[in-house]
Amino acid sequence: MFDIKKLIMFLSCAQLTQPASVIVQPGQRLTITCQVSYSLSGDWTAWIRQPAGKGLEWIGMKYTGDSRYKDSLKSKFSIQLDTSSKTVTLNGQNMQPEDTAVYYCARGPQ
Repeated sequence: MFDIKKLIMFLSCAQLTQPASVIVQPGQRLTITCQVSYSLSGDWTAWIRQPAGKGLEWIGMKYTGDSRYKDSLKSKFSIQLDTSSKTVTLNGQNMQPEDTAVYYCARGPQ
């Protein structure tokens, strides 16, 4: 696995844009899209979340042809890449109040 601190460090090396807020009702699906400035063919992109008052939690990361997820979250979340539009989408299913958090996309280690 990768150190979250190292992943966050890469934020200064690229531009990533995501929506300010997304509201999902319990049991519904979550979709958050992150627009990136770098080539998705050459770099990993990670999703991390931080519940209020708690630490960062790594969800997973995606690269063309490969993906990694936190074991306890791999049945809940999936990550999709669109290399042509340079977007990375986090999909979550059956979202619950305990999934309330700030969700971050981050460029992974090269």
